[in-house]
Amino acid sequence: MRKVLVLNTTYEPLNVCSMRRALVLVFKEKAEVLEHSGSSYRTERAVYELPHVIRLRTYVHVPHRAAASRISRRAVFARDRHRCQYCGSDRHLTVDHVVPRSKGGPDTWDNLVTSCAPCNRKKGDRPPHVAGLSLMSKPRQPEPAAFVFLYVDHIHESWRPYLSFAS
Repeated sequence: MRKVLVLNTTYEPLNVCSMRRALVLVFKEKAEVLEHSGSSYRTERAVYELPHVIRLRTYVHVPHRAAASRISRRAVFARDRHRCQYCGSDRHLTVDHVVPRSKGGPDTWDNLVTSCAPCNRKKGDRPPHVAGLSLMSKPRQPEPAAFVFLYVDHIHESWRPYLSFAS
């Protein structure tokens, strides 16, 4: 099923929804279409262009701190764009503690990274530099819009102007 990017009135990414839900929001005049997909939906009486990006007409307050503080395997993968942070592989992914738990490493955003199974085994119970590995990027708390990667595997070109991290 096709996905549609939902923006707040301030053009801040809020969510990803189904094409059906996006059409309902547009028909009820709760949202406006910013980017069209080029495809259309035909009914008995009309033809409607299908959206890729919609913007809500009323502002929705979202407490980002609460959502951003939830750490999960899927959230770590999404933040790291489903790539091993040691070698760049996208296969056999696991979550790795940069500072091993046995050495006092916490379960925090700045200590968890996506790692492929071979790199994770190579690193073992050691810091990355001791195992001969280096991180491609420093782990950090994800940006508020990083949730988009939780719902889609591929960022469509029409979404890129609205997602600062997708470049």
